[in-house]
Amino acid sequence: MEKEMKLKVRKELNGRQQSNIIKLKGSIISMGYTEIIHIVDKDDDFHINFFDIEKGTASEVQEFITAFIARENLEDSISIYK
Repeated sequence: MEKEMKLKVRKELNGRQQSNIIKLKGSIISMGYTEIIHIVDKDDDFHINFFDIEKGTASEVQEFITAFIARENLEDSISIYK
């Protein structure tokens, strides 16, 4: 069984933020948490990125994403969307 994970990503980003968010999404894929990340518009300011993860891995994936966001100072650019 799969579970969906969502990220809310600001549309207006500087080059460093864009690069780090691409690196985060690449890491999510390369670590095997998902195979593809889909993107849809939320509103004028944000996109929603969503992807499926295996049931039982949600805590691990959330911890990885949260640590990455904190380490790269992306708190104003991306967040886990519930």
